[in-house]
Amino acid sequence: MNEKAIKAVATSIRSLSMDAIQKANSGHPGTPLGAAEVAAVLYGEILKHNPADSKWADRDRFVLSAGHGSMLLYSILHLSGYKVSMDDIKSFRQVGSKCPGHPEYGMTDGVECTAGPLGQGVSMAVGMAMAETMLAARFNTKEHKIVDHYTYSLVGEGCLEEGVSSEACSLAGTLKLGKLIVFYDQNKISIDGSTDITFDEDIGKRYEAYGWQVLKGDMYKPEQIIKLVEKAKKNTTQPTLIMLKSIIGYSAPKQGSADTHGAALGEEGCKKAKEFLGIPSDQTFYVVPEAYEYFASKKASFQASQDAWNAEFEAWSKENPDLRKKWDAYWNDEATADVADVEFGATDKMATRVAGGKVLNMMCQKYGNLLGGSADLAGPNKTDLKDCDGIYSPSNRIGRTIEYGIREFAMSAVCSGMRLHGGLRPFCATFLVFADYLRPQLRVASLMKLPLIYIFTHDSIYVGEDGPTHQPVETLASLRAIPGVQVLRPGDAQETMEAWKMAMASKDHPVCIVLTRQDLVGYEKEDADWKKNIAKGAYIAKKGTDSPDITVLATGSEVSMAIQAAQMVSDKNVRVVSVIDFNKFDEMSEADQAALIGGAKRVVCAEAGISANWKAYATSRADLFCIDRFGESGPAAKVAEHLGFTAAKLAEELKK
Repeated sequence: MNEKAIKAVATSIRSLSMDAIQKANSGHPGTPLGAAEVAAVLYGEILKHNPADSKWADRDRFVLSAGHGSMLLYSILHLSGYKVSMDDIKSFRQVGSKCPGHPEYGMTDGVECTAGPLGQGVSMAVGMAMAETMLAARFNTKEHKIVDHYTYSLVGEGCLEEGVSSEACSLAGTLKLGKLIVFYDQNKISIDGSTDITFDEDIGKRYEAYGWQVLKGDMYKPEQIIKLVEKAKKNTTQPTLIMLKSIIGYSAPKQGSADTHGAALGEEGCKKAKEFLGIPSDQTFYVVPEAYEYFASKKASFQASQDAWNAEFEAWSKENPDLRKKWDAYWNDEATADVADVEFGATDKMATRVAGGKVLNMMCQKYGNLLGGSADLAGPNKTDLKDCDGIYSPSNRIGRTIEYGIREFAMSAVCSGMRLHGGLRPFCATFLVFADYLRPQLRVASLMKLPLIYIFTHDSIYVGEDGPTHQPVETLASLRAIPGVQVLRPGDAQETMEAWKMAMASKDHPVCIVLTRQDLVGYEKEDADWKKNIAKGAYIAKKGTDSPDITVLATGSEVSMAIQAAQMVSDKNVRVVSVIDFNKFDEMSEADQAALIGGAKRVVCAEAGISANWKAYATSRADLFCIDRFGESGPAAKVAEHLGFTAAKLAEELKK
């Protein structure tokens, strides 16, 4: 190791970071000033990477979980040769900059995931490490290792305080992810001051209890960090937490205090910090020449590492053409087998969760990279995978069923990490009401435009006896409110098949498939092109006439309810429109919406949830056949009767 060069890199990280934050008059200097050494030694001596190709499949992954310290990452990406220019650094936190306030996936070369909401980054790193083991088990041969890399993450106190990191790290220990290495920037400071105020447990013992190897060191001894990583790599059955004692805002006049966490140092503070570091105090965005020279000297070895892998990959491809074909299918989300769709009859009676389970298993046979599991609800969610290599575990890395335990938040983060890694198409499942436990991660997944699939069952008051705590009356509206998230609520088994096709077709956004606990009676679709039109968000399930008196806009279980209610009304002509995707319907042109509604003077909206989404469409408040209150505990039919939410009651409303 070139100690002088590593010092030059660390000093340059501090210089660039303090000046970028000062110029923006916004940012968090504490982490980049305090943890510059780990970034310098990681990108210079430890990572298997090639800055010339940030998408190299077998690169090591690094996740800055403490995403507020983004200038640490942007600085080292710039210095090491990624496509982050000095002009990008100088435009830190400006609109359209490649260096936004927190790392954002897809915006900056070399950034592996969107990080900032604390704890989520390291949780996604767990998913990346899982993906490495899964792909290695599927594609490596005795002669060739084409998947063989590590996942690293840098966390701070905030990440370790947030509950999602505990969920994910507990899972990582259970799964014995030996190629996951996490650095802990142990400065014991957060925004409000010393973490001793609220955070005084023994972190090392906590992680040992999770099943991790725990190592300890000094942030300012790069050679020691290298040796700790070497020791971590020798332990193939435990993830490793490397606790590095550090000083927040190192080199700043107020180093070691909360004052350096989240505010620019000021011109005088920057000047004194530069004097402390021994660099020109009258220059901004100064880079120690040895830092550039060091990474320039590394360029050939970085490329040689990828070239060696490319040669290995080509040799593997020639010897294993079927595996190579499967590899390409995995990375491109293409089918790996010719499997027919599940055929449901129009009037089949079943819960859409049951239909969904049948379709899921069909899709898993068709797409080899589709895998996932539920938060301890595989039976109720109907997500048991049959003939899909069993349960993923330390002894079965090819298993496509993932047992997440009761960890909804981590489950979503792990799915994001697996997708970010590449090669896999993850799904996860829980009850709809527990979407609230994972919502912050679903939001981040949508920010990253990840085509994750969320299966949410038990979607309404028809959960019944479990009562209002488990009856998600407000959840559909809240999911639809997240930009980019597609929410599909199919009305019967046939629509469930189409919902899955829509989900699998997604390339750039998460999809939530919302399914019933209770049986539903299927219905004949009076639109001959309904399979085509449903993908637009809505179609005419029951036409009535070309000029209906009333049109009912309904979703999910309320489509069959509306059809039943329409049959009870003899003096009015009623049309029923199945709105599988409210947001797509809402975004339709006025002409397309009018064609669906058919000129009806009265529009009634029916959904077993709050009326928030429907107020723009119902003719009057009385035409909102929704549930704007919490439910009750009791048998499903009795609860529906108690709340006046039945086909008979809807028919009464239609007759008025």
